[in-house]
Amino acid sequence: MADERLVLYLGVYADAGRAEADYHDLVTLHNSGRVGTYDAAVVAKDESGRVDLPEHRKKTKHGVWTGIGIGALLGIVFPPSILGSAVVAGTAGGVIGHLRKSLSPDDVRELGAALDEGQAALLVVGSPDLRVQTERILSRAERRIVKPLDVVHREFASALRDDEAATP
Repeated sequence: MADERLVLYLGVYADAGRAEADYHDLVTLHNSGRVGTYDAAVVAKDESGRVDLPEHRKKTKHGVWTGIGIGALLGIVFPPSILGSAVVAGTAGGVIGHLRKSLSPDDVRELGAALDEGQAALLVVGSPDLRVQTERILSRAERRIVKPLDVVHREFASALRDDEAATP
């Protein structure tokens, strides 16, 4: 798995409750050993249309990244004016660089448009082995997008560690 490319999984939802339920299914699959390393977050729009990233993950779980990857992804897709401050906090350059070079401008537009369609989304960045679980991971989603990223798992994990170390 060391040289496998990462994959972005996106589920778009009419409400945050459905996205949270799918997130908990992902955690259950991970805890049962059917899902490898990943970074995931539920994002929801507030009443003004700003995107918020709830802080419900912990850094201590083995095999679960810290949220820096998802924050970086959202920083690429959305202009800062609609991102809540918690989303962009702690996103250092290494992870952003890996993701930015992996997404074309068309990819960024597609992801932004998909996120605009719903009130909430579940974003997951992980290994290709998650693909076999996509129907379960995003079972409540109204729309699903699966995009291979031109980012090697090992390199991304290294950038995450570096960015984590640089985060106060």
